[in-house]
Amino acid sequence: MKDLLTLDKVYHAAFVLKDVIRDTGMMPAAGIAPDSDVYLKTECLQVTGSFKVRGAYYKISQLAEEERAKGVIACSAGNHAQGVALAAARSGVKSLICLPDGAPISKVEATKALGAEVCLVKGVYDDAYAKALELKDSRGYTFIHPFDDVDVIAGQGTIGLEILDQLPDVDTVLVPVGGGGLISGLAFAIKSLRPEVKVYGVQASGAPSMFNSIRDKHIESLTGVSTIADGIAVKTPGEHTFGYVSKYVDGIVTVSEDEICSAILTLIEKHKMIAEGAGAVSVAAAMFGKVPLKGKKVCCLVSGGNIDVTILSRVIKRGLLKSGRSYSLCIELLDKPGQLKDVSRIIADEGGNVISVHHERGNENSDVNGCFLRLQLETRNFEHIESIRNALRKEGFKLV
Repeated sequence: MKDLLTLDKVYHAAFVLKDVIRDTGMMPAAGIAPDSDVYLKTECLQVTGSFKVRGAYYKISQLAEEERAKGVIACSAGNHAQGVALAAARSGVKSLICLPDGAPISKVEATKALGAEVCLVKGVYDDAYAKALELKDSRGYTFIHPFDDVDVIAGQGTIGLEILDQLPDVDTVLVPVGGGGLISGLAFAIKSLRPEVKVYGVQASGAPSMFNSIRDKHIESLTGVSTIADGIAVKTPGEHTFGYVSKYVDGIVTVSEDEICSAILTLIEKHKMIAEGAGAVSVAAAMFGKVPLKGKKVCCLVSGGNIDVTILSRVIKRGLLKSGRSYSLCIELLDKPGQLKDVSRIIADEGGNVISVHHERGNENSDVNGCFLRLQLETRNFEHIESIRNALRKEGFKLV
């Protein structure tokens, strides 16, 4: 690594950023993980809704006058785009952002609103990356890499300094990982000052590029990625970041889509906080016991909050199903008066709430007078669902 990351560089980034970024708080979060003391570092409340503005602004602040005059180009799944757009606008530099065409509309529009020109590219992040490099060469722009750049990494590392200031006796820090820029800077800063603090990275199981690379001790590329956590859906880790993660990070774990949805829902309900999928993976890792946290003071970094509202509604629905708060029930009945009344009474007596009813005639395999009653219920948990099912069976109803 010819351009080495130093603690001086991270402190310099903190100085440069002090009038640009928002001072994001450290919020206690009871009930996230049993027998541990969990806090949330709320970068989802950062300007542009994500930590990405830190690295982007510091990188642009270090450009030569000639580079600033020609402008900058970046590629992003969304949050880096907004970070670069804001940083460039604040610095009086022209910016062009390449985004994958599947990026949430809210992120595309937010990037335009911050003053950047947007180029939508068919495919995923890596396709946008290739297009950005092509345009960089043809137009003479400076490329602002979303993660594999030492100045960008130093900017993200300022979060590590803040965590140690806000939670001096922290034992463990959980950090979302895509390409690895955030965890590289954060782990470097924390390990340089307090090497005994454990730092773990968290990836979505549908995009485990850094997880696989660290496990196999060399950089590996995924053929594809599939996750609701679009902000960390990266096929290939960076060379710099792979090196820093190998040296400074204590382990990488993965979380499933259902676990991410549950974490998003928990943050909304219990902590009044909106996190995007990528931002919530750290909380998911704590909730589902992916790393040893018993008796520890834990910081979960909630790295971003830019979730599209249409995705949010689907996440809430999935989270309710995963936690036993919503349940679909199908009952085979004889089509005669009073059946629906009896079913409704039993569910009401058990404390369930019917939110939708669909009645259909039987099929060729059922009784000639048969029908199916499909109900959507609001329930408390899986034990509550089972008590409703048992009560219906006890009164002779056939559950399908």
